Amino acid sequence: MRFSKWHALGNSYIVVEQPDAGTMTPERVRRLCAPTTGIGSDGVLEVLAREGGRAEIVIWNPDGSIAEMSGNGVRIAACWLAAEARRREVVIVTAGRELAARMLDGLEAETDVGPVTVGVPEMLDVGEALEFTAASVGNPHAVIRLEAPTRGDLLRLGPLVESHPRFPERTNVQLVRVDGRHDVTVLVWERGAGETSASGSSSVAAAAVAVARGWCESPVTVHLPGGDLHVRLAGGSASLVGPAEEVARGSTSL
Repeated sequence: MRFSKWHALGNSYIVVEQPDAGTMTPERVRRLCAPTTGIGSDGVLEVLAREGGRAEIVIWNPDGSIAEMSGNGVRIAACWLAAEARRREVVIVTAGRELAARMLDGLEAETDVGPVTVGVPEMLDVGEALEFTAASVGNPHAVIRLEAPTRGDLLRLGPLVESHPRFPERTNVQLVRVDGRHDVTVLVWERGAGETSASGSSSVAAAAVAVARGWCESPVTVHLPGGDLHVRLAGGSASLVGPAEEVARGSTSL
């Protein structure tokens, strides 16, 4: 099986294409993503079909579950397709969403993320009372504002919130510090992946909640451990700008 490995601010994905890849299963995905016995990755982007500048993909989490949406994954898939098709503008289809992407200067690309919905503030009991705001970017998010969130807070709260009964399908978790009218710092716990250096859909969710709650105004720059992503919100939809870079390509017998 041929593969290409990419990263977006340290959030890595393996890109494989059908029919070359063969049957993908949860067990196989877990093996591919394993850092010591596989290639090592935060997920797999399975390209089901492509024609010209359009491709349909499935986004796999490293635990073998399927993600409805990944902002970084879609951007990586778009940059991969743009390179393969030699086009500046492409379309990625995933989980019923048709998302346009445009290549910018350097390694950056802008992707249309599609509709974003934000709920009302709620309280959650995880052994302590937490206020959160649910958001959907095609996948679920729980955005929690803290004055000075730390990695220790993320490792403690992330798994508790992800698997709380309030979220029967589990959820992504964002700990947010508001830095200004157009800036937030975000720590991310991804559903099915855990702590991650960057997340596109989490950045969109955090920015959308920040704007809806009056903490920020669009556009919002999201500062993550791996670097910055830029979110623009208008008319209930979002676009996301950030880098994606190929780091390796080859073949594997896994």
